[in-house]
Amino acid sequence: MTATAAAWNLASNGLDVAVPRYTSFPTATQFDGAVGDDTLRGWLAAHDGVSPISLYIHVPYCRQLCWYCGCHTRAASRNEPLAAYAETVIAHLRQLTASLGTRAPLTHLHFGGGTPSILVPDSFHRIMAAVDDLFAIRPDAELAMELDPRTITPDMAGELAAAGINRVSLGVQTFDETVQAAINRVQPYRQVAESVAAVRAAGIAGLNVDLMYGLPHQTAASVAETAECVAGLTPDRLAVFGYAHVPWAKPHQRQIDSGALPGMQARLDQARTARTVLQAAGYRAIGIDHFAKPADGLARAHAAGTLRRNFQGYTDDPCQWLLGVGASAISAVPQGYAQASPHLRTYRHRVRDGGLAIHKGIEVSAEDACRRSAITTLMAYQTVDLAACAQAHGYAPQLFANGWTALAPLERQGLLERRGWRVTLAPEAWPWTRLACSAFDPYFAPSDGHSRAV
Repeated sequence: MTATAAAWNLASNGLDVAVPRYTSFPTATQFDGAVGDDTLRGWLAAHDGVSPISLYIHVPYCRQLCWYCGCHTRAASRNEPLAAYAETVIAHLRQLTASLGTRAPLTHLHFGGGTPSILVPDSFHRIMAAVDDLFAIRPDAELAMELDPRTITPDMAGELAAAGINRVSLGVQTFDETVQAAINRVQPYRQVAESVAAVRAAGIAGLNVDLMYGLPHQTAASVAETAECVAGLTPDRLAVFGYAHVPWAKPHQRQIDSGALPGMQARLDQARTARTVLQAAGYRAIGIDHFAKPADGLARAHAAGTLRRNFQGYTDDPCQWLLGVGASAISAVPQGYAQASPHLRTYRHRVRDGGLAIHKGIEVSAEDACRRSAITTLMAYQTVDLAACAQAHGYAPQLFANGWTALAPLERQGLLERRGWRVTLAPEAWPWTRLACSAFDPYFAPSDGHSRAV
């Protein structure tokens, strides 16, 4: 069997495995209570004052819940809780930066959620004023926000642009009306196209779009139609994520009929279809699920070998210091990871008491850093020189030798090749990149509640 045929025939290859997304290493399933407020304060105190900072601000509210959503969010029908949350975020920002001890340079800001644009203008501007006060925002900084196309108006787009937002990410997911009804997110193409026009008319140059496959009642044909429509809107970047059905972790997903979900072979067909359509439209495939125009910064970073991975997926952001602000937000700094409490009441009380509200995290060991380098490279480029990674971190390549057994099924089926210490996935084997990465993850356990590989 050729690599291409094996990659799309799952009947006998047994590769339907749940594995981490590897947006961090160690992954969030390894976080524990050993990391707390004092730990993060100590880590931040080691910042040199000149290294750039990236900032992620989480807004865990939406006007209504979409049934597919796997994010930390809740529905809010009133603005009062949102205003109170914004004040807590500002306090959290001030307490985090107090540990830095300096007004550090800021090169990236990302508002995620939830629906960050749900904030009333006064609250949003107060947060932006605090960011400007606490950081030295570089003139070329990327200031981004996730938006729900159903809520965008010309006035909102103008407000965001005036505040400095220069990139937005629209959650489109699908244009299939049957699928939209099944996931509680109805937004016709015309509404999305009008939102794109409003954003561009306001002068916001950067445009990302998120799509999904594996949704209830979804087919390869409907995925193709959606991808073609979105490509016609010419966003700079796209991400195509596979739906992760985890109703035991996200109870609102119980509203989705599990019997209407496509099987693994159908999911593979849908992922391949989206990739084919977007590449035919001129987008370059970036890693396993991102796409970018050739001139976009993400494509340039990929070509230059500087592509990285963080909790938002693939990024051209080179910062080593990412501060997470808001309930459930994760800070990723050279020494480790620290996650704020996802429980809103706990988060609010701990911040108001002067704390950082750290719920759990993990310190990154020297070996973890070496393995993270290998895994991140494999995730970005589907190839990695394990000997070079080991040498760069002061280890012998034998550190990775235990991974050979786990890679054997991929190698037998022509999906992966080993030459010395270099591991390379076949061109059509990109769906199993995460599975290949798990071979070098000593923490990995299939029972940890991860999403499916495809």
